[in-house]
Amino acid sequence: MLRIILLTVVVGLIFFLAPYIGLSEYVHTDKWFMLAFYAALSYFNHLLMQQGFANDRKHFIEFYMGSIGARLILSLAFIGFFIYKNTPDIYIFISNFFVLYLCYTGFEIYDLYRNLRHFS
Repeated sequence: MLRIILLTVVVGLIFFLAPYIGLSEYVHTDKWFMLAFYAALSYFNHLLMQQGFANDRKHFIEFYMGSIGARLILSLAFIGFFIYKNTPDIYIFISNFFVLYLCYTGFEIYDLYRNLRHFS
C-alpha cells in the first residue's frame, strides 16, 4: 500500500506542477477528482486483497477477480458520470483517466506480485 500512496503523491505533484512546466494543455481540469477516485479505488482494492490473504488463501483468486471487476465497473461509472455531466475536453479527460488507470493497475499488479513471491 505504501507504493500506491507514493504513486499518488508523485502523480499529485505532477498535476500540481503541470501549469508551471507547460503541461497544462495535456492535463484535464478535473484531475483532482480522478486522483481522488484512484486513491479511493486503490484503498478499496488493498482492503479486498488483505481480506483474501487473511481468510483463506484458496479464495484469493476470487477476491482478486472481484476487485478487477469492481474496478472496471466503477471506472466505467465514473467516466459515464463525467460524460453525462458534459465535461469540456472529454477526450483529454478520457486519455488522462486511462493513463492513470494503467499506472495504478500496473503498480497494484507489481505490489501484488511482490507479496505473492513470498508464498511460492
